[in-house]
This record gives sequence, C-alpha cells and structure tokens, in this order.
Amino acid sequence: MTQRVPGQTPAARAGRGVAAASTDSRAVMLLALTLFLAPALGVPGEEMLQDTLKSMVVSLGVLVAALVFFWGRRNGIAPGSAGDTPTPLWHRVMWLPLGLTAYALGSMAWSHTFLAGVEAVRWFIFSLLLWLGLNTFTRGRLPLLASAIHWGAVVASLWTVLQFLVDFGLFPQGPNPASTFVNRNMFAEYVVCSVPFSVWLLARAQGHDQIAVRALCMALNLVALMMTGTRSALLALAVLALLLPVIVVRYRAQLAVSAWTGKEQALALGILLVTVIGLGSVPTGNPKIMAENHGRTALERTSFRVASFSGQDEFTVGSGSIRLVMWRATGRMIADRSLTGVGAGAWEVDIPLYQSAGSQLETDFYAHNEFLQLIAEYGLAGWLFLIGLLVYLGTSAWKTWQAGSAPDALPRALALASLLALLLVSGAGFAWRMASTGVMFAVGLGILAATDLTAAHASALRRPHVSRMPWGAGVARASVVATLLCLLLAAYISQQAATCEKKIITAVKMALTISASGNPASPQWNDAKADMLQRVREGIAINPHYRKITPLLADNLASWGDWQNAIWIWESVLLSRPYVVAILSNVARGRSSLGDGDGALRYLARALAIQPAAPSVRSLEVLLLIQSGQLAKADSLVRQYLGSGSYDNDLLKLAYNLGERRGDWLLAIWALELRNQLLPNQAADGALRIGNIYLHKLNDEGQALKAYCVALAAVPPAYRDRMRRQVPESVRAKL
Repeated sequence: MTQRVPGQTPAARAGRGVAAASTDSRAVMLLALTLFLAPALGVPGEEMLQDTLKSMVVSLGVLVAALVFFWGRRNGIAPGSAGDTPTPLWHRVMWLPLGLTAYALGSMAWSHTFLAGVEAVRWFIFSLLLWLGLNTFTRGRLPLLASAIHWGAVVASLWTVLQFLVDFGLFPQGPNPASTFVNRNMFAEYVVCSVPFSVWLLARAQGHDQIAVRALCMALNLVALMMTGTRSALLALAVLALLLPVIVVRYRAQLAVSAWTGKEQALALGILLVTVIGLGSVPTGNPKIMAENHGRTALERTSFRVASFSGQDEFTVGSGSIRLVMWRATGRMIADRSLTGVGAGAWEVDIPLYQSAGSQLETDFYAHNEFLQLIAEYGLAGWLFLIGLLVYLGTSAWKTWQAGSAPDALPRALALASLLALLLVSGAGFAWRMASTGVMFAVGLGILAATDLTAAHASALRRPHVSRMPWGAGVARASVVATLLCLLLAAYISQQAATCEKKIITAVKMALTISASGNPASPQWNDAKADMLQRVREGIAINPHYRKITPLLADNLASWGDWQNAIWIWESVLLSRPYVVAILSNVARGRSSLGDGDGALRYLARALAIQPAAPSVRSLEVLLLIQSGQLAKADSLVRQYLGSGSYDNDLLKLAYNLGERRGDWLLAIWALELRNQLLPNQAADGALRIGNIYLHKLNDEGQALKAYCVALAAVPPAYRDRMRRQVPESVRAKL
C-alpha cells in the first residue's frame, strides 16, 4: 500500500514533488550519458574485449540512474495532489523481459549455470532500463535521449571513417572498419538503429548553422554504415529510407522542417548528398579492407554487397551459407527441445549435438538469428516473449497511426522505426546480446511504454495495461538499498572481468610471440612461459567458463610439444563446453602422446558419440589403432574413410605412414595423390614422393617419370632446376 508521511504540509509535499521531478531529470540525464558513451568509447588495447567495456558502461549507467530515481522517492509519498511525489507506474510490457529473467534464473538449476546467470543479469538490466523509461521518459525529455543516441553514433562513425580512410588503429578489432566494436557488423547494426533519431534531430533543426551541422553529422553516419558493407544493416537502411520520409511528412506540423525556407531545405539536402557522394567516393587506405576486394570506396562496397544478395554462391560458399548451417542446426535443436529449450545462454554449449554429420568445428558462438536462438534456448518462454513483443509492437504501430497528429505520436513512430531496424538486423546477427544495440532495444520499448500514458494519470490508470505500483516508504528505501548492492556487485564483476580478460589475452599474446620466434623450445623463453602459464591459471581461476580465447593458447602449447599444459587448458574448456569435438580430439591426441592410452580412448569415445563421421575423429581413431598395434584394423578403416571421401590432412598422413610401415606402397601413393588434391601447394612434394615410390619400391620407371614430370610442372619456372636436381640421377636425363 502507498502511504503518506504524517504531518507533512502541502508545501512540504510540493517540495518533495519538485525534488522527485528533479531526480527523474537527473536519472534521464544519466541514461542519456550512457547512451552516448556506450558506442563512443572503446578499449585502446587488446587486453579487454570491446563489448566487455560497453557492457560495463551500460550496466553501471542503468544502475546509477535507478539509484538516483529511487532516492527521489525514498520517503514513499503517495499521490493525492499536484505536488506529491509520483508513485511509480507498471506496464504489462514489463512482463516480457521479466519472464525471460525468471526463466534464466530457473534454468541455472538444470542447464549451464554460469551462462544462464549471465542471461538473467542481461534481461534484468534490460527490464530495469525499460521500467525507468516507463517512469521518466516524458515528452520534454525525449529530445535529450535522441541527442545522446545521435551524438554517440556520430563519434562511433567518426572512428569508422578514420579506420576506413587511413587505417586508424586506436581500437583493436576484427573485420574492419568496426569503430569501437569488435566487428563491423556490430557497429553497422547499432548505427542503423540510430538513424530515426538522427532524422528527428535534423527535422527539428532551426537556423542555417544547426541545419548544416546536423545534416553533416547524419551524412557521416550514413557513409560510415556504407563503409562496413553489412548487408542486413543496408537492408534495414533501405526500409528506413522509405519509412522515415512518410513519418516526417505526416508529423511535419510538429517539426521545424515545416518552417524551413527553400534555401534551408536546399542546404540540408545539398549537404547530405555532397557528403554521402563525396566522402563515399574516397578510396580506402586500409590494406585489410583493400585485400577483401569488395570495393575500394563506400559506394563501391555498398553496390558490391547489395549485388551479392542474389549471388549464386551466397548460400553455398558465402557468409550466407555459414548462417544457413547454423540456422538448420538451431532448427534441429528447437525441434528436439521445443518446450523447455536447452537453457538460457546454452545454445553455444549444445549446438555441437545438432550440427550436420561430419562437422567437427563450431560454426560460431551465436546462431546469428536472435529469434531462432531465443526459441532454442528459452523454449515456450521464448515463444511467449516473441508473440507478446510482436503483438505489442503491432498494436502500438496501429494506435500511433490512429492517433494522427497527437503530440506523442511522432516520438512513438520514430521509436517504432528504430525497433523495426533492430528486428531486421536481428534476423542475421545477435544484436540483442550486444550492449549498445541491446540498450537501444530497451529504450525503444521504454519510449513506447511511457508515451502510452499520453492522457492524464487518472485516465491512464483506467487502461488495463497500466497501473500504479504499491509504494510505501519501506519499499522505497529497500529499493535504494537493493540498487546500491546491485551497483556494488556490478562494479566487482566488472573489475573481475577486466582482470580475467587482461590475464588471458596477455598470456595468448605471449604464446603467439614465442611461436613466432621459430624456436619455442629455446631456454630463453622459459621465464616467459612460466609467466604466461601463471597468468592463464589466474584468469581461468577467476572465470573457468571463458572459452573463446583459451583454446588458442592450448593450441600453441601443443605445437611446442607441451602436451601437459595444453591438456589441462583444453580440459578446463570441456568442463564448461563438453561437446566440442575438435577439443575432445585434441585432448585424446595429447593423452596419447603422453602414453595415456586409456585416457585417449575415453575422449575418443566421447567424440565418436557426438560426431563419428568428423574427419578429426576418424584420424584420431586410426592413430590410436596404429599406436596400439592394431595395424590390420587401422588399414581397413583407412581404406573405408578414404573411399568415402571423408578425410583431413592428418588422416592422409596416417594413411601414408601406414602404407610405408606395412610396405603397402599403393596405399601410400593413394594418400599422396589425395593430399595433392587437398593441398595443391604441396603437390610438387607429393608428386616427387610418388615418383620415388614407383622408381625404388615398385620398379616402375614409366610411372615414376610421369610423377616426376608432374612435380616439375607444379613448381614455378624459377624453381624447376632445383626440383630437377631432387630427381634421382638414374632417370633425370629421361625427363
């Protein structure tokens, strides 16, 4: 129940109402600052992943804003007059993210505890931001939010343009240009969602200077998006290009653009066109982008990527084919666990169980389709969320259109446009899981929920989807304490995450340096190796579920022959991700190398149970048979696997060695011929070996000469004399 503090005069209550409004404004300012900083800031070194920083900014920003909001209502004053502190409101849309939060918490008991906990935190922060938006996003504060979104996108776009034009290297990243994001697709997905708010600010501009600056900045965002060549974002931009002019025309009476003179209209249009065409025609100076051969300018990249939509190879060898593999595997997961799902966040754990026969590597850590992954992980709860979301967005769009020129119809239409762009890019990415786009999702829903209350509070409370929350002093003060505890916990988690990533990434960089030296066994590296291993142990101790980078370190250790340390790192990964066939195979090979035959067989059995047709599993099976002396069985399996066409280079090496060991030279030749097809860059060496076998083992000089001719033809002319000298002297003159 709500309660009134006894003995308060109307003047005192009015003062508290003003104080609450002031704290609400400060809360919105903090949220606006968060919306600006999340895309604008990046990590200048490699010791932290970019989205880790963004997640910190969003989580801490939302919690600080919540603390300010609750502090303004700590006395629990109930409504009753114009001066009273407003009691917080509740909206039915809140049940959507809270339902996923509850499911994630529940799935911690039966699925992957750590990943489910991460998902619960993510949806809790989402829910809190949505609730704050419901209670603080008034008509007068929305332009501040739009400005924060716009300017955050402008700063992020500036980094992108610099990375494209001059290979600006302040922020480490994967595919360039990615701004402060780890991947250019993530940046593109964010910036396209910001476009409706940039259009709003431009249409509100007054005076030549303001019009020119906002038009220039909006054009910069558009060119930066084009520089990425991200097709889902370009598709969303094309949809917005059709939708946003309709919105501006429909609500032009509420915008300054309706009063622009002809010169001002020409100024805005001219700056947009000149900047997009001019800057979009400047060639890249980034060698990594040039090497892709997808166009040297932003306009060329856009044309190339749009044309690739209809390319014949897009769903056979292009990135679309990779996504198609993931979507099919996710479909099998949904069919198998349609009601319960596999557990919040557990897609990456269970996906190896649903990959096509013969697959041995995870395609990715995400399904690249938020809708499919949500249903696969959350089951019925995911279906309810999606249905509820689409119903709410659909009814909101209809009510907004029906509202005509109502004052809140314009921001609602723009929020819906931003959410539409987000839904489009979510069909080929994982935008909900990224901090900058995830916060845009919550803000868009918050704007819709807040503007559902366009009438007076008394009228709003008669609506079935809106109600006031019980709010006494006890509830208010408990909320302050709980938020403060959450803030402290978030700060601790952020510090631990930063420490963990720094230790692990530094260790991997040290391993790469040692490998690049060409002599990792040198005693000069002993101290560095000890430091490296200590760092990775400490990092894994903080977060034993960190599996995106640690296998890289183990792979390097194995290449040095340090199987002992490689194995414990791989096994730490398997404790959290037990179905990764490639890592199971690696551990089995390592244990076999250390003489632990029984341990190797146990891991082989686990791999065979998941992907018996995977080439790495088949080569491992043959290796263990050879090491145990079962040569006849190994020979039979080798012939079966080579005949089926399912093999890798390791299996071909084993087949060659087995043929050499048993004197089965035709098997050795078969293995070399297949290797020449699999690895054309080694065809000269393979043909030379085949010639030697024919000449020295099978006494067939004719076939030997043919093989030697193939070897000569396989090398560049400059190296043919060197290859000729490797041919036995007895037949060299006959070539």
